[in-house]
Amino acid sequence: MEHGSALLAMLLALGVGAVSPGPSFMMVARTATREGRRPACWVALGMGLGAMLFALAALLGLQAVLKAVPAVYLGFKLLGGAYLLYLGGQIWRGARQPLTLDETAAALKPDAPRRDGRAFGLGLLTQVSNPKTAVVYTSVFAALMPAQPSLGFLAALVVLVGCIEAGWYLVVARALSAPAARQAYLRSKGWVDRLAGGLMGCLGLRLLATATEP
Repeated sequence: MEHGSALLAMLLALGVGAVSPGPSFMMVARTATREGRRPACWVALGMGLGAMLFALAALLGLQAVLKAVPAVYLGFKLLGGAYLLYLGGQIWRGARQPLTLDETAAALKPDAPRRDGRAFGLGLLTQVSNPKTAVVYTSVFAALMPAQPSLGFLAALVVLVGCIEAGWYLVVARALSAPAARQAYLRSKGWVDRLAGGLMGCLGLRLLATATEP
């Protein structure tokens, strides 16, 4: 009973964090409206793997390592901020490019597996671009972890964290890849891309500006 209650509490806490708007949400939303359901779903799965890696890192004591070697943490944050800033710039520059939406044709192209892998990698990199997430996971685990968790409990926790993250973004991908949402994006592509790129860039700048903070 103790283990079940602890697991539920941790998953609820991390679930609330998963649905909070951030770089991951913006990336899935933009991919869904711009490229369609299939690429957005692969991005979502990449997000899920990133969450599992963060959960595993938290359980392995990454926070202790980052505190013991501040330069490593600083490096992670600088790289993450630079990556988000780069993504924001790429989105902003693509705002003027015309776009024809044809999800079915794109999915049947011979290079679809390559596109899927690229979308998966994009989701993974976007998810792991903010190392503070690992600290959040560590804090939640430290506060709610049962006294003597079994190996099976820890394995289930990592897998379920990934399922929650990927599941939420799969819902987002499905909702925003609907024809109405995609047509709305097509009509307003210029300012939507500039808004998304600007927000992504601001998040990157914020991470860079606060890189020296604990």
